[in-house]
Amino acid sequence: MIEIRFHGRGGQGAVTSAELMAQTAIARGRYAQAFPSFGPERRGAPVTAFLRISDAPIRVREKVYSPDVVVVLDPTVMSVTRVDSGLKPDGWLLVNTHKSPADVKREFGYSQKVVTLDAMGIALEILKVPITNTVMLGVFAKVLGEATPEDVKGPFVSRFGEALAAKNQAAFEKAYAETRTEVQ
Repeated sequence: MIEIRFHGRGGQGAVTSAELMAQTAIARGRYAQAFPSFGPERRGAPVTAFLRISDAPIRVREKVYSPDVVVVLDPTVMSVTRVDSGLKPDGWLLVNTHKSPADVKREFGYSQKVVTLDAMGIALEILKVPITNTVMLGVFAKVLGEATPEDVKGPFVSRFGEALAAKNQAAFEKAYAETRTEVQ
């Protein structure tokens, strides 16, 4: 089983990210579970979402405390939350930032594998809005091999409708193509 935690801010799609990857995993014949963790937050407040993907039924029903992967949709949450809390020593930290993995590790003291991509730039270019969720899913899919661009088409159409799905598909594919898995 792989356990993933998403960090973002309300309105950026952290919850949608977890749900889309769960739907994608299920469509690929795997088991998955996705759920959010938030209280009375408002748009812009820190939000956490969780995802589990497994080849066997998932029996655990609690937050992800020791993730294999952490996906950071908004780098500003790293200043207010220890996004690496509980991240396994061999875990992956996927961060939306223009900074290099080495710069992120140095600035925040992370010891795990770090992959960075300017997801905000891609989102603004293709989606024309500052919502990075499907862009960061492209990073996640490339690094972990949990989905291909073809695999996400159905869930994207179901969630967004044809027109918006096409834009999100393009953003996902650009991130997938530009993500370099050489980590520091």
